[in-house]
Amino acid sequence: MNFTDWDERCMALALEEATRAADRGEVPVGAVLTRGEEVLAHCGNAQIDLNDPTAHAEIRVLREAGVRGGNYRLPDTTLYVTLEPCTMCCGALVHARISNLIFAAREPRAGAVVSAGATLDHAALNHRVAWQEGLLSDESAALLQQFFKARRVEKPQS
Repeated sequence: MNFTDWDERCMALALEEATRAADRGEVPVGAVLTRGEEVLAHCGNAQIDLNDPTAHAEIRVLREAGVRGGNYRLPDTTLYVTLEPCTMCCGALVHARISNLIFAAREPRAGAVVSAGATLDHAALNHRVAWQEGLLSDESAALLQQFFKARRVEKPQS
């Protein structure tokens, strides 16, 4: 895994977005979309805030960058996300023509890049998203573990 200083800065920004999401009671996932060394958009999860099951961090940055750029196609871009994307998000990456995906931690239950499926590597897809994993994975995993541990403590026992 050859990650650059830019990659680390972008994933750190994604972790900041994940922390903000956690502060709002959302599952702490953050995403950053870049083209070259320009940040096009950065967001965290907002399904609860927006009452929208599709308001994953990845979808939100694609929407924001598409609106700002006036095009739903986002070629020559890199998406940084703190957690392995699900099937929905992988599909959106393909449709948006994202070039590269870098994610921090694996999602063993719903991760569709490598954990529970290999969606981005499916032979029938008309676009390939190159991907790498592991950048700041310990920090991302720790944030998720803290969030869910706190939720278990808050939940009354029956």
